[in-house]
Amino acid sequence: MRRLFRSRASESAARDELKPAEFPSIRGAELAADFTARRVAGDFYDSIRVNPERVLFGLLDVAGPRQDNRHILIAAQETFRKAGTELFSPPDLNEADVMIELNFRINRRVLEMASGVRSCPAFLGCYHERFGTLCFSNAGHTPGLLRDNSGITELGSTGLPLGLFSHATSDARIVAVERGAALLLVSRGVISCEARRNGGSEEFGLGRVKEFFQNANMTSAQDLCARVLNSSAEFTRGAPVCDDRTALALLRKV
Repeated sequence: MRRLFRSRASESAARDELKPAEFPSIRGAELAADFTARRVAGDFYDSIRVNPERVLFGLLDVAGPRQDNRHILIAAQETFRKAGTELFSPPDLNEADVMIELNFRINRRVLEMASGVRSCPAFLGCYHERFGTLCFSNAGHTPGLLRDNSGITELGSTGLPLGLFSHATSDARIVAVERGAALLLVSRGVISCEARRNGGSEEFGLGRVKEFFQNANMTSAQDLCARVLNSSAEFTRGAPVCDDRTALALLRKV
């Protein structure tokens, strides 16, 4: 692995703040996200419209306490927005190739700002309104869950987490999002939150997320996010939050 030099922009970036995510309106679909309590670690989500028919979104988790990785989060978001708009704006493009390139650029930026290794699992997606398709990459993130008439499909890892190797790439795939289907993403903090059971501890786990999702009444993307986070909070019965808990959902209506 080749380590990168410290960025000269780190000091100025650290003085800024993460830009608030303002989810764009999507024809025939909804996109929303939510998180539990205050931020303590490195989760962040964002979404931008990159051309008249495509909306780009992502859920990332930079390792480490938030006070130590804030400058990395800011740099990753800047790259997501700038490079995402540049790469996905042309009307005719190979979405998978472009998604791989976006992962590569964010990966290099994370390494640069961290002055070395800093694990950053990331799920990036680009929804095409006219075709109803999702191009995604999953760089070591928890699986995305796609629910449609056939049940729930896991959109598993397509590569290593970002921030580990300077030339690592994550593959990209394209899936159809049927009318009435939904995508649910949750951060590791949701999966790993624990409750005391019979003198021991038990994780909420991906299985409970899938069970919740399968039985959920999908009235809106925002409601879906809030309900899965409430479900994990009820499971832990008020235990202290030691990691970020974040959910993001895409719901196609027509």
